[in-house]
Amino acid sequence: MSAGDVFAERLLAWFDEHGRHDLPWQQDPTPYRVWVSEIMLQQTQVGTVISYYERFMRRFADVEALARADIDEVLHLWTGLGYYARGRNLHRAAVILCRDHAGRFPDSLEELTALPGIGRSTAGAILALGFSRRQPILDGNVKRVLTRVFAIGGWPGRTQVINQLWSLAEELTPDSRVADYTQAIMDLGATLCTRGKPACERCPLAGHCLAHARDETTRYPAPKPAKVKPVRQITFLLLENADGELLLQRRPPSGIWGGLWGFPECADENGLAQRLGELGLRLKQQRRLVPLRHTFSHFHLDINPVHCAVTEMPGDVADDATLCWYSGGQRLGLAAPVKKLIETTELMNDANSTMRKAG
Repeated sequence: MSAGDVFAERLLAWFDEHGRHDLPWQQDPTPYRVWVSEIMLQQTQVGTVISYYERFMRRFADVEALARADIDEVLHLWTGLGYYARGRNLHRAAVILCRDHAGRFPDSLEELTALPGIGRSTAGAILALGFSRRQPILDGNVKRVLTRVFAIGGWPGRTQVINQLWSLAEELTPDSRVADYTQAIMDLGATLCTRGKPACERCPLAGHCLAHARDETTRYPAPKPAKVKPVRQITFLLLENADGELLLQRRPPSGIWGGLWGFPECADENGLAQRLGELGLRLKQQRRLVPLRHTFSHFHLDINPVHCAVTEMPGDVADDATLCWYSGGQRLGLAAPVKKLIETTELMNDANSTMRKAG
């Protein structure tokens, strides 16, 4: 029996007894359901994804339903999950699948990776879990398992390291029970071979793990070389009309929070008057709210919110399709800090209303 056969055999035996078998995307694992789950699970924990996945599947039960949907509704259901390009790419890919593939997922690596948002590992997961086709995957959990078992040094983002890991993943993937093996190696990384304090004493591969034998599990995988994240500043304008509605503006389709709805912005409060004039609004009253920081993968964004009571000048803002007055009833995609500030404004308004009644 080869080393690869032993690796798979031990992993599958562990999975049969201790693996996860009741995750929602494991029930009726069609290529569509696998695809949605794999996209949601990118850089997001299983515990967070489950409720989002279940809501998403209730609304978009198949690729046709997703393709027919308005992007605002898709991003609304994605609100809070982060990395919104994933949601936009899901929608774009669904449209392409219905237009070019009759709503069916292609069963080749090349055709899958040609779709927006689907890389080699995601395509491998769709093929292995959705089609039971022999195809390796290499998500974060699998990288961690392989770098530890085989003591592979260097940051996995480097070309030489990632190529070595792909070769190993290809070699170790068995010819049978491919779907179970794929789920098993992901489960091992997620539940035992974790980033901090791995449970080596319960790991089925501990006897073959070089990092464990050397008591060096914390060395693998090597972290990404540290860089100091730059800090950017922006002022959010929470513009509220007499009806208690907040003015939102659709962001450009690309860039941070692409396609989502957010607050009008200016570089700082000095630009407030000009920005209001551009929007056809007059200022009645303004006050600063507590600043907040939102961290992206490559920079920090320090947000300075300014709440403004405004009135409209002739030429209603509603004439601009990128603007809307938000009352809470619309199903729009909102970035996390925007949603938080809307909730803060609602709480302030409730408190003020209570004080006026008490007075």
